[in-house]
Amino acid sequence: MTPELAEAIQRGYDQRDRANMAPTIAYFQALLAEHPDHPVLVYEVGGAYDTAGQEETARNYYERALALGLEGDVLRRCLCQYASTLRWLAELDESLAVLDRARKEFPDSDSVRVFRALTLNDAQRPDEAVAELLAVVTEHAEVTDLGRWAVGLRGLAQWLADGRPE
Repeated sequence: MTPELAEAIQRGYDQRDRANMAPTIAYFQALLAEHPDHPVLVYEVGGAYDTAGQEETARNYYERALALGLEGDVLRRCLCQYASTLRWLAELDESLAVLDRARKEFPDSDSVRVFRALTLNDAQRPDEAVAELLAVVTEHAEVTDLGRWAVGLRGLAQWLADGRPE
């Protein structure tokens, strides 16, 4: 990723209008035409389609970007967005599989855990979803007013994650 390409991507975000994604899609498509098969640009095109509510199209771009070899933080972002897209497409097992991969590669990522909670909730696994969210929140108790409840809530999260053992 050159500094110029990073700046061009940022310009695309700066000009984005979530209510009218067509210009953003066209912008990222034009960048991709200048840099064919650049994994980050393939991912960005997918993200633009995703924001426009065109999940099936976004899915294809995310899969292509992953196959082209994303790395680092952009890989984490792509895995989260791809899993979210799969969730919107009601492919919940596939979404969880993507998020399980993301957890292995980014074990400390709160975003991965939050997207996983959303998928668990849609999969009718609310206890696991709440457990995941409680784990995220209590790991950052210092920036909340949870105070002394954090330890107890962590225990509740584990209890829910274990399937409400008796």
